[in-house]
Amino acid sequence: MDSIDFDLDRDFVELNQLLKLAGLCDSGGAGKQLVASGAVRVDGAVELRKTAKIRAGQRVRVGDVEIRVVAAA
Repeated sequence: MDSIDFDLDRDFVELNQLLKLAGLCDSGGAGKQLVASGAVRVDGAVELRKTAKIRAGQRVRVGDVEIRVVAAA
């Protein structure tokens, strides 16, 4: 499994934007489609809300890639 640490420099990031910023899709729209397909899990549970607020400490998984969201120093 691949892991990506994403430094969050604000209170939250919308899920579809996180997928784009982490390089897992080309655009926010592609991120929305990925979420709608049921392929995205947040903290182990399938997440279908495309603009779910993702905060520091959460983990997002797509396939065999896990994004660890960490607070920027």
